[in-house]
Amino acid sequence: MDDSAVKQFNKMTKTPINKLISRLAIPTVISMLITMLYNIADTFFVSKISVSASAATGVLLSLMGLIQAFGFMFGQGAGSNISRRLGAKEIEEARKYSSTAYFYGLSVGLIIMTFGLIFLEPVMLLMGSTKTILPLAKTYGKYILIAAPAMTTSFVMNNILRFEGMAKLAMIGITTGGILNIVLDPLLIFTFNMGIAGAGIATALSQYIGMFILLSVFLMKKPQSRISLRYFSIEPKIINDIITVGLPSFARQGLNSVSTMFFNIQAAAFGDECIAAISIVAKIGMFIFSVALGIGQGFQPVCSFNYGAKLYNRVKEAIRFLWIYATAVITVMSGICFILAPRVIELFRKDAGVVEIGSTALRFMCVALITLPTVMVGNMTFQSVGKSTRAFFLACAQNGLFFIPLILILPNIFGIIGIQLSWPISYVIAAIIAVPMILNFIKELNNKTDSPD
Repeated sequence: MDDSAVKQFNKMTKTPINKLISRLAIPTVISMLITMLYNIADTFFVSKISVSASAATGVLLSLMGLIQAFGFMFGQGAGSNISRRLGAKEIEEARKYSSTAYFYGLSVGLIIMTFGLIFLEPVMLLMGSTKTILPLAKTYGKYILIAAPAMTTSFVMNNILRFEGMAKLAMIGITTGGILNIVLDPLLIFTFNMGIAGAGIATALSQYIGMFILLSVFLMKKPQSRISLRYFSIEPKIINDIITVGLPSFARQGLNSVSTMFFNIQAAAFGDECIAAISIVAKIGMFIFSVALGIGQGFQPVCSFNYGAKLYNRVKEAIRFLWIYATAVITVMSGICFILAPRVIELFRKDAGVVEIGSTALRFMCVALITLPTVMVGNMTFQSVGKSTRAFFLACAQNGLFFIPLILILPNIFGIIGIQLSWPISYVIAAIIAVPMILNFIKELNNKTDSPD
């Protein structure tokens, strides 16, 4: 290994766990929050246009989530493999994973863009758009689809950098794009009178600029990974490793999009106000969980790198720290949101119906979010060490396995309250299942011996 590789190896295997995760978590939390701001900024400014416009951005949240799901699948699938191979000092092998994941992510983004633009109206209806929302959803959705290649590749590169322990570099592109989006939104929507089209253009421009910034990091050869056709591989093993390990991320993000779609479809029966309220609550809930997810993403490179280096005691210590720390942070954030629920909803819409429906749903969500870091701990641990079957199951449990049946059944029995309770109940069930799985894995680690190197 060269000097930079040795320095990175020592950092990941010798820095105290709490300090290492905290250092890596801060930029990843910022990255996750900025990612959420892409859509929340649009929702905030578009909500000033009309209730239907606000609902349209909520419908497109599921499409953005689906696009991001592919980026996460290739990025985290490659990242976990890269980190474990760097831990085992196999640098050339690691570079095959980064290049292969990037070009597959780019290809999928281009396919989604092309297919979505050709079948724009059917796609918007499938996402849960009503007839009143459809024209606005099509206008906004067109630009989201144009940005699809930038979204997929940005998430691939961001995750690879994170898994190398270069969270600050990973943050730069995402943060720059997010800030630019917030600046462009009011300028294009109101100053240039472009309405919801301005929000879509702002998002697309921001995504592409962020993508080019991240790509420049790799072209300057700052990480050990490379993005080059020289390292691109069609070897079945490499492709299988990326997809198998990344599939839980796809399930987590993809099922979240599918769940949001079912949410919108069921809420449509109660009118645009209900869709707008539920969309706002979903974004607030995702914003809170993004903090825990960012902390978890600070944990992942620590877990996978040390697992690859056969330092199992550090892996156990990392799991315990993540579980306690993430739960504490989410409890505080959820508690604040619970108390200020009506005021939080009013930041987006002041309509009495939206505030009433949204406040109740948000309080239910806040109570359940306290349990969600438990599922995240299991999901990210198993994904980081390559135990993809367990990770995939927990990803499904977290975002769809229990929620989809609940959202289809409960509203028919309890009306709007059924919609408000579906996500919280599914979160609690998933956490109950995750606890014994995590404890059993810790027992497995107790039976392993640390490498003497």
